[in-house]
Amino acid sequence: MKLIKELNIDNKKVIIRCDFNVPMKDGKIVDDTRIKGALETINYCLEKNCKIILLSHLGRVKEESDLEKNNLLPVANRLSELLNKPVLFCEKTRGQELDSLVKNMKEKDIVLIQNTRYEDLDGKKESGNDNELAKYWASLGDVFINDAFGTIHRAHASNVGIARCLPSAAGFLVEKEINALKILDNPERPYIVILGGAKVSDKIGVIENLVKKADKILIGGGMAFTFLKASGKEIGKSILDEENIDFCKSILENNQDKIILPIDCAVTTEYSEEEPYKLKDISDISKDEMGLDIGEKTTQLFKDILKNAGIVVWNGPLGVYEFEKYIKNTNEILKFLVENNIKTILGGGDIVAASEKLGYKEKIFHASTGGGATLEYLEGKKLPGLEALETSK
Repeated sequence: MKLIKELNIDNKKVIIRCDFNVPMKDGKIVDDTRIKGALETINYCLEKNCKIILLSHLGRVKEESDLEKNNLLPVANRLSELLNKPVLFCEKTRGQELDSLVKNMKEKDIVLIQNTRYEDLDGKKESGNDNELAKYWASLGDVFINDAFGTIHRAHASNVGIARCLPSAAGFLVEKEINALKILDNPERPYIVILGGAKVSDKIGVIENLVKKADKILIGGGMAFTFLKASGKEIGKSILDEENIDFCKSILENNQDKIILPIDCAVTTEYSEEEPYKLKDISDISKDEMGLDIGEKTTQLFKDILKNAGIVVWNGPLGVYEFEKYIKNTNEILKFLVENNIKTILGGGDIVAASEKLGYKEKIFHASTGGGATLEYLEGKKLPGLEALETSK
């Protein structure tokens, strides 16, 4: 994989694929972490007197009503504030308006093109990696930099397609992400994995791959209850991934020494913030109760296993972190890892959001910007966006 510093970009038109897929509410950016993540690569290109053309997606565009809520204009405005310089915004993803804007760019000008997934409205041209669209976008620049780790596991026109047409390299964010994950190719031992989140189905490939590599896999969150059901426990009204009970049973039978399940949990009768909860041993859950967090005994069990860890990989919260009362033990484990200087990689998505909310994100060894990309890496899958950089011109 070629890196940006290995590519001659001086005074060139540089196309940068960024990940500006930020959470939005009522047309306003809720969290600008991903925009800030692109600044190092953009500033490096400014230092090289480049003309900078930025591409990104935002959300999913399936119908006309998706266009307005997924408009990248608020991102252009926030990026302009962060860079302290104008960011020109093109409302179109291609055509005369964009051609003219790019043609008239001066050194250090920045253009952000409208949401690449606007092109999905007409035959999924972006997410289907349409060759004509990729060639058009590539024609706007001299070189291509992929700095969107969040989509590195997708073969889209704006990453894989453009990389096939231009000299290409990875930006600083992608480099940082890949270097962090490469540590797991030869991990320090014990190698401990924490898996949370709601569904087993989302993590089948990860579990199958990591069970061969990790020393222990600690399972919490909603997915723990499918494993508990598979082991013969009563789980009441707790979330259940029924289609994968047999998978869980097989994993448990073949890896009894590696899979660690909760021994207690916080239970309640309603999925709400207001309803009071009780701490109960797993064997005491009644049919009208649901588990919404691991319990204190489980938290201590997890700490006892984690205290000697060489490296920890964590994907998915251990409870319903959106509710204050059920974020407690996710907080406890994060705090324990930070205070004991245990090298930890957070695998994107909700666990990174939880760590940000709790104030631990900047204290962790690495918090990934790409949940799906990290999971596919952990599954051992090839990442198309990365492969395209390895085979580019």
